[in-house]
Amino acid sequence: GVVGHGLGKSKDVASAIAKAIEDAKKNLVRIPLLKGTLPHEQKGKFGGARVNIIPAAPGTGVIAGGAVRTVLEAVGVHDVLSKSQGSSNPHNVVKATFDALLQLRDARKIAKDRGVSLEKVFNG
Repeated sequence: GVVGHGLGKSKDVASAIAKAIEDAKKNLVRIPLLKGTLPHEQKGKFGGARVNIIPAAPGTGVIAGGAVRTVLEAVGVHDVLSKSQGSSNPHNVVKATFDALLQLRDARKIAKDRGVSLEKVFNG
């Protein structure tokens, strides 16, 4: 999936939203997905906010609160568990979620980086 985050400030709401959208378009990132969920568990941190995202079985749905749910749904994740701890400031929670998502790697990339076969990544 592809997602970005941005912040826009203005005297009126409409132009603030427009600025935020433009900022988000400049910060788009590609997130690896695996059958509607994440490839592996990951933790993210920003400021006082900590976020854990955990892959879930098909049919589980997006079990996440507030800002984390919005980001994960925008990425295109259908089944995931998450836990947000520490700061509840939405800006910090979003950035912590992005920190976790940016650390995700798919098995093909891991195999390529290590210079081994895909089978060896899973079976050792």
